[in-house]
Amino acid sequence: MKILLASPIHSDALEELRKNHEVVIAYDAPPDELKAKIRGCHALIFRSGVKITAEVMAESPDLRLALRAGSGVDNIDLDYVAQHGIKLVRIPGPGAKAVAELTFALMLGLARNIRAADSLLRQGHWAKHKMTGYLLTGKTLGVVGVGNIGTRVAQMGAAWGMKVIGCVEHYTQERADELAAMGIQLTSFETVLREADFISLHVPKNAATTHMINAETIRMMKPSAFLVNMARGGVVDEQALYEAMSAGHLYGAAMDVHEAEGEGKISPLAGLDNVLLTPHIGAGTFDSQREIGEIMLASIREFEAEAAAAGNGSVRTGVTAAQAVG
Repeated sequence: MKILLASPIHSDALEELRKNHEVVIAYDAPPDELKAKIRGCHALIFRSGVKITAEVMAESPDLRLALRAGSGVDNIDLDYVAQHGIKLVRIPGPGAKAVAELTFALMLGLARNIRAADSLLRQGHWAKHKMTGYLLTGKTLGVVGVGNIGTRVAQMGAAWGMKVIGCVEHYTQERADELAAMGIQLTSFETVLREADFISLHVPKNAATTHMINAETIRMMKPSAFLVNMARGGVVDEQALYEAMSAGHLYGAAMDVHEAEGEGKISPLAGLDNVLLTPHIGAGTFDSQREIGEIMLASIREFEAEAAAAGNGSVRTGVTAAQAVG
């Protein structure tokens, strides 16, 4: 099987792939390069940071499998995937652990002024009595998007002795009861914004969530609140956030995802001292990427078995039978 890697994967998984497949590398390539290299490919592996458009996928009529080595699918044309019988496999679990842990790292960094303390000490300043921060214990954690990642963050908050509230677009009473048993209270988006001391964002990016954190919703937040965006760039209106924080509204913010991402891009929040900025590294741990690689290899083996069972024998010589599993 011919496989396009549009994003880097763990070295162990890459080595294993090369044993049995023709692997084409196009890490974070521009559209023209992706179009050229995807031709003849049966499978595509991608992460965030690369745009998989209909035009790119159309260059390979044999494409039958797309593996998202992570969670979000806002960077692939889902209409094209559905219309052309392409099987889309997401691998959200391993990255969720890493994103949840980084969420807490950023909340702690904000609450305890870690960035400023480190910077001053490196300059020779012993600012011990200027670095008084805040506890997480006893504070209210508001999770916007209590899904796979958001639930992990909420559970960690409960374990730290935080009061945890959250919201999600659609849920059943059974799900609400399940979360309540974990110490997580479901409520409205507006209530989360008004009551939380720490607000953590974990929603997909779509028409409903784009700029859901804007000038109006920021005003609902406590002036003393901390905001952490681990969702997607564009969920937060960064200019509105900059203006609010410049006026003293919010104690701090941390952003792992940004409206403009990539080399040479500078966040409008970069000039604020009470902001932490990381370059979309939420899922970027060796452990998570190794586990994603293992699941990815298993998914490819399963796909090949399904194609064979459909009567094709092998996707190498004719992948049309694999359409049945799309």
